[in-house]
Amino acid sequence: MKRIVGLECEYGLTFSPIGRVYLPIEKILGYIFEGLIPNSWPSNAFLTNGARFYQDTGCHPEYSTPECDDVFDLVAHEKAGERILESCLPAAEERLREEGLAGDIYIFKNNTDSLGNTYGAHENFLMRRDVDFWKVSEQLIPFFVTRQIFSGAGKVLKVSGQPQYFISQRAQHIHEKTSSSTTSSRSIINTRDEPHADAERYRRLHIILGDSNMSEFAIFLKVGTAMLVLSMMEEGWCVPGIELEDPVKAIRDVSRDITLKRRIKLEDGRELTALEIQWLYCERAWEYLESQSADPVMEQVWHEWRRVLEALGDDPMRLVREVDWVTKYWLIQSYMRKKRCEWDDPRVAMMDLQYHDVNRTRGLYHVLDSHGKTAKVVDEQAIERAMTIPPQSTRAKVRGDFIRFARAKNRSYTVDWTYLKLNGYWEETILCMDPFSPLNSRVEELLAQVPGCGSAYEV
Repeated sequence: MKRIVGLECEYGLTFSPIGRVYLPIEKILGYIFEGLIPNSWPSNAFLTNGARFYQDTGCHPEYSTPECDDVFDLVAHEKAGERILESCLPAAEERLREEGLAGDIYIFKNNTDSLGNTYGAHENFLMRRDVDFWKVSEQLIPFFVTRQIFSGAGKVLKVSGQPQYFISQRAQHIHEKTSSSTTSSRSIINTRDEPHADAERYRRLHIILGDSNMSEFAIFLKVGTAMLVLSMMEEGWCVPGIELEDPVKAIRDVSRDITLKRRIKLEDGRELTALEIQWLYCERAWEYLESQSADPVMEQVWHEWRRVLEALGDDPMRLVREVDWVTKYWLIQSYMRKKRCEWDDPRVAMMDLQYHDVNRTRGLYHVLDSHGKTAKVVDEQAIERAMTIPPQSTRAKVRGDFIRFARAKNRSYTVDWTYLKLNGYWEETILCMDPFSPLNSRVEELLAQVPGCGSAYEV
């Protein structure tokens, strides 16, 4: 099935003043918004690339990608979100100087702060309404619990006062198998059903246990494998006897074991490692793919999945450059050997955080990237294009076209996932309920009123 997917990423934001004057983080966030959307301070804004940028709980800037139906488009638009936030920093710091203040603003693409608070990296998959959601969820939970072995971002945490390296940042903050809440009782699968589409045909699969990834490859594999497994589940290709005895305990146990040797208890009494569970899904996915029409992208996902599982079983350090938790662990270990320090050294904690800095001149991931030491999935032009241009095969294109029209005509407008509205005189609302449709006749008519506006997406 052709599928709509999207990611939501909450970013950490902090201000390091030069001097004694400290501004509230709300003020700093306001400057970030000003840098992105001049002359306004909205709490919820859609951009010309079809994405949503807004303030989430706890004064976190949050970026939601536009609707994508291709995993490579999704990677480009997820990385574009980082670039968009980074591009706001110079204007925000200039606003500080205008007020006679000085300091550095930091934006981190991570999932925890120094006080132990967490913020999310949510995944959204449009799925069929006619399948049994609860049956599919039970089958998906073991996959998502163990997927962290290649999608985790890595984190140094203290256990009984001693620092220890964890695979996942979010794992220790998950409390339920399923829940409708995203804050008070965080779950593996969130049951809030907001498809932003025809609710009789579709529902939303909302996954909130994952980490934010800096690695393009990790984003690709994290989302690609989830798309593949969901498709096979919808078609009835289950993995028999895979249910976990205690999924919440399992996700935490997996995260604490970088050797990948810890065994997880299943409901039927068997005990398997996270790697063994992933292999069961991987092998079943190949059987599914062989029964379907050729799908080059999903076949590529599967081959990379198999390669990564083989590497994890041999030596995870083979995946430096590709898997975030491995890359960060390698960086920290290399530094510790050079400086002859231990895990409790404050510089290690700083490296743990700096890996996720979106500023490309100081973020450790970006330092590696600038030296060609990260695995690329999309080219630089695709990311730059995604900063302003939406995917051309989904509803996001209609939204981006509409916003460009409204700005070109200096019209007040309101936009949401499913509707476009021109405010004021000649008020008009355009419904867009089909996320797969990149065309809308009324928006095309509006674009025709602005010379050159309709050709903005030509390559």
